Amino acid sequence: MTKAYDFDLIVIGAGTGGNGVARMAASAGWKVASIDELPYGGTCALRGCDPKKMLIAVTEGVEWAQNMSGNGFDARPSINWPEMMAFKRTFTDAMPQRIETGFKKAGIATLHGSARFTGSDAIELNGETLRAKHFHIATGARPMTLNIPGEGLMTTSTEFLDLPERPNRVVFVGGGFIAMEFSHIAKRAGASAVTVLEMAKRPLGPFDPDLVEMLVEASVELGIDLQTEAKVLKVEKREEEFAVVFETPYGTKTQTCDLVVHATGRVPNIDHLNLPAAGVEAGPRGIQVNSAMRTTNPAIFAAGDCADSGLNLTPVSAYEARIAGKNLLAGKDERTVSYPPVPSVVFTLPPVATVGLSEFAATERGLKFDTHFERTPGWYSSMRVGAKRSAFKVLVEQGTGLILGAHLIGPGAEEQINLFAMAMGAGLTANQIKAMIFAYPSYASDIGSMV
Repeated sequence: MTKAYDFDLIVIGAGTGGNGVARMAASAGWKVASIDELPYGGTCALRGCDPKKMLIAVTEGVEWAQNMSGNGFDARPSINWPEMMAFKRTFTDAMPQRIETGFKKAGIATLHGSARFTGSDAIELNGETLRAKHFHIATGARPMTLNIPGEGLMTTSTEFLDLPERPNRVVFVGGGFIAMEFSHIAKRAGASAVTVLEMAKRPLGPFDPDLVEMLVEASVELGIDLQTEAKVLKVEKREEEFAVVFETPYGTKTQTCDLVVHATGRVPNIDHLNLPAAGVEAGPRGIQVNSAMRTTNPAIFAAGDCADSGLNLTPVSAYEARIAGKNLLAGKDERTVSYPPVPSVVFTLPPVATVGLSEFAATERGLKFDTHFERTPGWYSSMRVGAKRSAFKVLVEQGTGLILGAHLIGPGAEEQINLFAMAMGAGLTANQIKAMIFAYPSYASDIGSMV
């Protein structure tokens, strides 16, 4: 490092897409700084995957009691919202300090504030200019801007995860992961009215339509008012409540509530970075990167939700960060991304999971395949836990027997889908999967019957 630089590497973003890169460089003897305007840990650990799953774990108790009622289990559980949030904080409150302490032990400078590029090798942070030989950007995503009147009245998913008291009447704007998962949490926690407003003809567009239909049935049975083809026009504050005005094929409607949650999706969190000053090109889908995760400025890398690369999922972010880190240390693009089959799960109850191609995508590619589709509430693994809705849809390529895609709903789906991803990554055929001996009875032991 020359004296002109304050650091060898500055990592902007202290989440999954950045922390691994910082540690790799520090272990190699580089002088490294990590910057975040929010507490260290990133979206997944503090404002997304992990805290959400802790809340879901509490609501699973309600689901279990309902499913097993009359089967020898007699209970009337209820959820104490403040205690549930306190349980969540046993994980989230400790995380930022744990990360910062680990960074300091590794020799990484931990800085706080909003960084803004002022040149190809310089940023401004809290009024001070810092220069670095290399940068790595991992600023994640933010809720998309809707450009509707009253948008500022909506609560974000981050704020929802910190609500001190349970809202009684909630409207979720959007029908993706956030809306479906959080609506299930709110309803099982005792909210009297939960509404989901989805602009498309069905929620969860990337997931298999037949399985989504089953989830919709479960959601409606739970008491969620799920309205599709509902375009929100504005949000108003009316004394002590909110009014959400939305357009449907049947006219304009208004839904009143105590809380409106922004759940329409997220976009790359890069607007504040002043990327043109650094010679870094970006578009609506994020920062432009090559297969080595290098941006249009050769000294700057990017990974995760802020980059226009793979799927916006935490494990993908970690994978991209490893590629970026290795190329940074090598000083050349010796590693490139080659995404394995990536599973994705909506953690509703029941969960919905997917990996690989949908029927539509496989047909579009001209592939010849057999579709194995069955509803499985009568299978032992579903009967054992009182699950009313479970099913699978597996696409098996004709001739090769390879698994092109797997789509699941029901108890255990979030773990079964990982086994399908492993099998697909290893190139296992349907017959090879059938030949495996799994522990029985288990959710994994069902897989041989799905192919």
